[in-house]
Amino acid sequence: MSTTVSDVYVSRTDRDAAIVARQDPVIYGNGAYADALSGEQLAAYERDGFLLMRGLFSPDETRDLLVEVGRMRADPAIRALDEAVIEPRGRAIRSIFRVHRLSGAVARWVRDPRVVNVARQILGSEVYVHQSRANLKPGFEGKEFYWHSDFETWHVEDGMPRMRALSCSLLLTDNTACNGPLMLMPGSHQQFISCRGQTPHNNYQTSLRQQEYGVPDPVSLRLLADSRGVEAMMADAGSVVFFDCNTMHGSSGNISPLPRTNLFVVYNSVDNVPRDPQYGLEPRPEYIAARASRAPVVPLGTAPASYAVSSVAGDEPLEEFSCTGFPR
Repeated sequence: MSTTVSDVYVSRTDRDAAIVARQDPVIYGNGAYADALSGEQLAAYERDGFLLMRGLFSPDETRDLLVEVGRMRADPAIRALDEAVIEPRGRAIRSIFRVHRLSGAVARWVRDPRVVNVARQILGSEVYVHQSRANLKPGFEGKEFYWHSDFETWHVEDGMPRMRALSCSLLLTDNTACNGPLMLMPGSHQQFISCRGQTPHNNYQTSLRQQEYGVPDPVSLRLLADSRGVEAMMADAGSVVFFDCNTMHGSSGNISPLPRTNLFVVYNSVDNVPRDPQYGLEPRPEYIAARASRAPVVPLGTAPASYAVSSVAGDEPLEEFSCTGFPR
């Protein structure tokens, strides 16, 4: 996909940074796909660009997933994969990508109706997993994730055409004021920040450790924050944050003794599949941005036969699977 005047979300050029009004809906459809959220919750998500649901998962459910992430972090075979991203300074694991393909337990969480049906309701379609990961901020050494809009990166580097995706983050540990909780700017999803700077090839090899391109300028960030401020998602383990693909967010480093571990899954509409990346960039690897595997996520307890949605040839709806070489 080349950058032309028809692209309303142009970014990473030599022109000055700019703020562009959102051209896409926030809530799609009429709730025909799911009814996981109330009208009040939908209105809050549309207004703010995010929704915090406290205590959505029980302590036992959350603890089991935290143990599973700990198992993956300690597994030398997983650490040796490209999916395991190391902190820019030190040897601690910063993120593990494609966790829904490395763990049966995480795959079942991705299909849990409490999360996937929220995505289906908001996006007004069936959804597939564009990306999944575990973000780990160990005590004393967990580095920050600087302010960014996910859509800006996905639009430029993955060719995602429109703002019809959302992230879901399950807090596996208590997220406090001290250990670098997720921070979001309410209402920022209504403005697209066009960033300066041309993107190097294979930018993901460094950006996953420390982002340098697709970073908003300070003036734009201040304008967004001056509108409605910044909210930190401080909540107990088991809480879930849903946020729009264009919501400005980031998190500070963790110099406290308290580790912070969160699971993320990005649901994208099956009607919003990526095209070619911009500026002649090569597609990022499958573990960062799914292209070959775009099967609709089948909610647990739902018969796959009821999903009349076409997918990539040879792809199957995301159900149970075996991970060769990895425990389920």
